[in-house]
Amino acid sequence: MEPARTSTVGGKKPWIFYGATLSLYPDQAEIWMHQQFLDAGIAVAGIDVGEAYGSPHAFPHFETLYQKMVKDGYSRKPALLGRSRGGLWVSSWAIEHPDRVAGIGGIYPCYDYTTYPGLQRAAPAYGVSEQVLAADQHKLNPIKRVGVLADAKIPVFIIHGRDDRVVPLAQNSAALEDVYKSRDVGRLIEVIKVYGQGHSFWPGYFQCQELVDFLVDKARSG
Repeated sequence: MEPARTSTVGGKKPWIFYGATLSLYPDQAEIWMHQQFLDAGIAVAGIDVGEAYGSPHAFPHFETLYQKMVKDGYSRKPALLGRSRGGLWVSSWAIEHPDRVAGIGGIYPCYDYTTYPGLQRAAPAYGVSEQVLAADQHKLNPIKRVGVLADAKIPVFIIHGRDDRVVPLAQNSAALEDVYKSRDVGRLIEVIKVYGQGHSFWPGYFQCQELVDFLVDKARSG
């Protein structure tokens, strides 16, 4: 999605790399938020790689998208936004390319493939057995590798429900927060933990002004 008027910064056009881009997503729930980005002169781009769940097999497609955006005059450091399993997409790509990331936002994002979609469903996307996917988490599971993001001092802003049973807060967003704190960069991450909300279409997730402001700011600074 391209804005009617682009907010060019330093000669480059700001953009947000969004995931998961699937046949159903982004959906109606996200119209308000994406319109805020467009109104701020920021483009939103993603690519449908199917149910990749953070698999490196999707990276060549992400690279094609990234290079196309850069060629078209967009910034080399977009902000990233991952909703639900889109968190696996953007975090895995950010871990491989921390120098290309201005900031990471999330709406109940998943970073641990053992919680969602689970090893059985994720294994085919990674092209390995469940046993290998479980054993090689230090190489493949984003939550086991997010120290790269903390060490690169990439800012993060997330909104996540405390009652989320699909993508549990503790093993995902809160676990990422713990890694940042353990590496003395806790000031760079903010996780809004919403009482009484799970993995739902609650409007507060999709009309979170703080998240919008964070992503606009980081996209413009990239």
